[in-house]
Amino acid sequence: MEKQPRKVVKTIEPQTVMEGAGVRLKRSIATASLDNLDPFLLFDHFGSDNPEDYIKGFPMHPHRGIETVTYMINGHVNHKDSMGNSGSIGPGDIQWMTAGGGIMHEEMPQSSPGGMVGFQLWVNLPASLKMTTPRYQDITSDQIPAVRREDGVNIRVIAGQVDGVRGAVSEIYADPVYLDVAIPANGSFSHSVEKGHAVFAYIFEGRGYFGAGEKSSENSISQPGLVVFGNGDYIQAGAADEPVRFLLVSGKPLNEPIARYGPFVMNTQEEIQQALEDLRNGTFVKN
Repeated sequence: MEKQPRKVVKTIEPQTVMEGAGVRLKRSIATASLDNLDPFLLFDHFGSDNPEDYIKGFPMHPHRGIETVTYMINGHVNHKDSMGNSGSIGPGDIQWMTAGGGIMHEEMPQSSPGGMVGFQLWVNLPASLKMTTPRYQDITSDQIPAVRREDGVNIRVIAGQVDGVRGAVSEIYADPVYLDVAIPANGSFSHSVEKGHAVFAYIFEGRGYFGAGEKSSENSISQPGLVVFGNGDYIQAGAADEPVRFLLVSGKPLNEPIARYGPFVMNTQEEIQQALEDLRNGTFVKN
């Protein structure tokens, strides 16, 4: 049977929100337009040349039942947590944190002459792993493999596999693909995606064409914007007379009930109430 390209079924214009102690973000998933894209629960883009937009950061706060993925393009974020971990995430670095049964952590952006650009993605955990032991995969920029194709397309392989090159992040239940793709002017890109997996692309530099068919104004998306793909075997993207850079993210849907309350995502409201009770009586952290 002939392989089918995935069509774009939804285009999301990011909404400006304030989170943490006063950080200005562009949010595309966890909005009125797109509550979630199973297994993805939230997608935020933080980027500004003005430190006032991000410097207050995210003081110590709890998470349970999810994984948080922070990917930096520019600037630095200092972090520490209730397990005694601390460090800094810099340009090109990624942190894939499995909050599991409970962790308290803080993320504090540092003022940078070049400004701050980065992304945070929340990935759901299945019921069987909601209360798993927290863990980190801290990956520095030089540990992330890159594929440069003959046509000039450059792909940083954070998770998944491209042209036989396996990504730096592994052993994630959702079987994710997380790519940072840069297409030169007039270039094109295609990538096979597991049938049935959820797929989105987030355009953060330039303008590109996404989905099946010829390049036209109908499938042209400028930064910042998120496109959701329908089912199929592979995705297509291209650039016109300017380069385009985007994140391509896919994962296996869990098809489980979602009960969410702020930083907690469980399967039932009873489990949410238990998380709040654990927080109140000091039994939240499960390390």
